[in-house]
Order: sequence, then C-alpha cells, then structure tokens
Amino acid sequence: MPIGTAAFLLFSAAAILSGLMVIASRNPVHSVLFLIAAFISAAGLFVLMGAEYLAMLLLVVYVGAVAVLFLFVVMMLDVDFVELKQGFLQYMPVAATVAVVVVVELIMAVAVWTAPSDAEIARAHPAPRAPEIVADPAGPNNIEALGLILYTDYAHYFQIAGIVLLVAMIGAIVMTFRVREGVRRQDVARQVGRRREEAVELVKVKTGQGI
Repeated sequence: MPIGTAAFLLFSAAAILSGLMVIASRNPVHSVLFLIAAFISAAGLFVLMGAEYLAMLLLVVYVGAVAVLFLFVVMMLDVDFVELKQGFLQYMPVAATVAVVVVVELIMAVAVWTAPSDAEIARAHPAPRAPEIVADPAGPNNIEALGLILYTDYAHYFQIAGIVLLVAMIGAIVMTFRVREGVRRQDVARQVGRRREEAVELVKVKTGQGI
C-alpha cells in the first residue's frame, strides 16, 4: 500500500472516530480532547491534499485558540452536568428529528455528487498572476503562492485588516479597565511602590498559645 493511501486511511479513520467520541463521551473534558484530535486529523488530510496553509490555520486557530479555550472554560467553571442533563429525555424527539433531517441531507448531497471534469478543475484553479510564480517552472507550494499574492496584490487590504484588529483589541482592553460601581480596580502603581511595612506584619506569639 502506498504511503499516501495509508496516511489518508489513518487520518480519516482518526477523524471519524474522534468525531464520534466527541458526542459519545460522558466527560466534557474528554469531549474537548477528542475534538482537538479531530482537528489534528483534519489538518493531516489538508496536508495530503496539498493545502498546507489550511492545515496550519486549522492547527493555529482552532486547536491553539478555540479548542484550548473550550478546554479551559470546561475545566475552570464549576458546572453541575448532572443538573444540566435533567430533562434530557423530553427533548429526545426534537433531537431525533433534527438528526434524521441532517442525515437525509447528507445522503442527498453524496448521491448527487459527481467528479469534476478537467475543464472544471482548470477553471477552479486559475494560474496565479505573480511574476515569481510564473518564473519558477516547478511552482511554489500552497503557502508560498498565497504569501506572494497576499503581500503584493492585496498588501494594502492586509495592512488595513491588521489595523482594524489592533483597534478592536485596544478597544476591548479599554472597555475592560473602565470604572464600574461596586467593583474594585487594581492600582498597579500603589502595589509596585508599597513598602515592606505595609506588606509584612510581624506578630509575636507566645509559646503554647497560638495565634
């Protein structure tokens, strides 16, 4: 068996099993961990298809940020999952109906799918306009081609998007540090400049009496 076929079977089986375990696990922490495994398997499939940028994006954004955030929220919040599961059976008919509709839609989508022709593939993958790509007979990989186009034809849009995200981040920080009634605000300058007498208190305890 070729290595590519074996890798495809391994990643696809891992993605399917991880997806099933996400909804089958009783422990929510285990569900999030299986979700991370599903993302990693999907990233491996993207690499096999030649979409290295999508694989890296999936790992950095979803595994590195979203899934880890879910994991922290589930582990840090004191959620009573037994109470949340109460009344689960009364919603079972609605959930079963939605599941049947989704399955039927997936079957219909697979039934009408056909392999694209060579002409359709050529229209879907036009030749890039960057001169560096045309000059290289071997052609760059997916990430190099995207970088050449992004930092040449769309450099200004990329910079504008970065400025918008920077302004949004500064706005979120400013809104977090606003003064609210009944909420104590941290005084960093006072904490840094405090003296030893203000932070440490020496208490003389007599022998046998305790504090």
